[in-house]
Amino acid sequence: MFGPLLAYAVAFTCNKGRGRADLGPLQCLEDGGLDESGGRKAGTDGDRGCMNPESLDQPEQEFDRALRPRSLEEFVGQDRLRRNLAIAVEAARGRAEPLDHLLFCGPPGLGKTSLAFLLAQEMGSEIVVSSGPALTSPKDLVGMLTRLERGDILFLDEIHRLPRAVEEFLYSAMEDQAIDVTLDQGPAARSLRLHLQPFTLVGATTREGLLAAPFRARFGIVERLESYPVDDLIRILQRASRLLGIDTDDDAAEEIASRSRGVPRVTLRLQRRLRDLAQVRKKASIDLDTCKAGIHALGIDELGLESLDRELLHALIQRGGGPVGLKTLAACVGESEDTLEVVYEPYLLRLGFLSRTPRGRVATRAAFAHLGAELPPQAIGEGHAGLFGTEA
Repeated sequence: MFGPLLAYAVAFTCNKGRGRADLGPLQCLEDGGLDESGGRKAGTDGDRGCMNPESLDQPEQEFDRALRPRSLEEFVGQDRLRRNLAIAVEAARGRAEPLDHLLFCGPPGLGKTSLAFLLAQEMGSEIVVSSGPALTSPKDLVGMLTRLERGDILFLDEIHRLPRAVEEFLYSAMEDQAIDVTLDQGPAARSLRLHLQPFTLVGATTREGLLAAPFRARFGIVERLESYPVDDLIRILQRASRLLGIDTDDDAAEEIASRSRGVPRVTLRLQRRLRDLAQVRKKASIDLDTCKAGIHALGIDELGLESLDRELLHALIQRGGGPVGLKTLAACVGESEDTLEVVYEPYLLRLGFLSRTPRGRVATRAAFAHLGAELPPQAIGEGHAGLFGTEA
């Protein structure tokens, strides 16, 4: 299974003085350490091709990265989580130990990746970034793990999408700081144990329930990120305005925040689009009129519902309010089942516009009222419309 890793193992054993394998072109940060000619890219560590958190102070081309906070104190919102992380960081630094393994859970866009980079910044260590879908087999991890130095952070986004074999391969790395590599096959097969430097695995997931119980239990710190209140989103907008060099009026900031579904990523995306509109209209700031015009053009209503949210509710209402199966809804709106379940349904559930039943999804009376639709004759109960209707 690990025949191709023979070269890795030999390189590792021949470089014991460095404590890691010289893996040549194998890079972290999704090959972000080398350019096409084999040279190091700017903003990466010259020895290992890993992202150094201090390089984030350089001007960034990407909008979201440029707006990321530079310290835990600068991070807005998630107060309880920030306090817990600050205690963990201070304690680890006082003992001169790596942080315990961390797992961040929660919907997309709440700051899981930003927190991982901030932890590396606070610990004065480097961060190696990858994602669950990018690691298809255990051999993909060997290069990353053997190149980590003491205290480095390995950040895996969408960690719930790791194949089960890769999950199990991480068990010994997380607990024993060692991995077992099988060399050759058949009667000549042998196992080689590679010892690793103590490191911190930081995982981010939107589907905590898909993690195997033994894997989840190996994380010493498990934190869940919650949706942001409007006041925190306004603070994020004000900070972004200063960095972007364009003012956002207070009433416009409140309007944007109230339609952002409690997600900072949505807030900043809306601000970016409204900034474009203000620029085209030759305005020095994003005022309320510009804000309302831009949000209306984007098809976002007063509760933050987008066109697909309304299409989903209309699909239910056209079928008497439900129940309607998830596959049927996905076919009606032209989206995948996973996208509906992970991206759109949670917000509708929080608003009380949607209910999940054993027979399918059901539109609530609040959904009918919001869309101005007439309740069907079979609507019963306080919360559900068409609870005993036929599933589509």
